Amino acid sequence: MFAIVEIAGQQFKVEKDQRVFVHRLATEEGKKVEFNNVLLVENDGKTTVGAPAISGAFVSAKVERHLKGDKVIVFKKKRRKGYKKKNGHRQYLTELTIEKITLTGVRQLLKRQLRQKMLLQRRSSTC
Repeated sequence: MFAIVEIAGQQFKVEKDQRVFVHRLATEEGKKVEFNNVLLVENDGKTTVGAPAISGAFVSAKVERHLKGDKVIVFKKKRRKGYKKKNGHRQYLTELTIEKITLTGVRQLLKRQLRQKMLLQRRSSTC
């Protein structure tokens, strides 16, 4: 089972017990957070796609620690002009451990999609 969830403006494919590094979240270490912007869920071969998000589905995670990413060197140069600029950058990150993926509203969504398919089939068969 996996889900595609939006966390801090980025989309991640997550599974249970996976560790994910995201942009810094304003949550203390050791606390639990829930992300309800779940875009896609795959469960036992059945894929559910939200429009744009799946209502009632959420991902629970635990904040393990806050850290800084690897240093990225930014080097600018213009040849033959004597222009050189060297700059470094370290991104602030948060390490999350995905604890569970919950699908409370997925059954309702699947029923709604099935009804829509049935209506489309009925309309196409009568025409």
